Amino acid sequence: QVQLVESGGGLVQPGGSLRLSCAASGRVFAINGMGWYRQAPGKERELVAIITMVGYTNYADSVKGRFTISRDNAKTTVYLQMNTLKPEDTAVYYCNLQQESDSYWGQGTQVTVSS
Repeated sequence: QVQLVESGGGLVQPGGSLRLSCAASGRVFAINGMGWYRQAPGKERELVAIITMVGYTNYADSVKGRFTISRDNAKTTVYLQMNTLKPEDTAVYYCNLQQESDSYWGQGTQVTVSS
């Protein structure tokens, strides 16, 4: 099994920054990619950003230029640097790992952007 542990969420004022982290452990041996998704109340879960093991990245249009996804050298920890946060970024953020044909999810971390 694969475990994903997220950290870094919290309350921030509009225009502020947060950095999320997601560490993968367990039977991690052939990761295809890792990413971040979010789900706001009453809305469906949506892609925020992904990064593949060869370094390809993709972002939702709503976060381009504000969010940056990266990973550590061991490629088992992924980060999401979120700048210029807006109230509409408020959501539970989930880490995702794709390995072969399997998909794993973290428990989610709350990000609230409010004054």
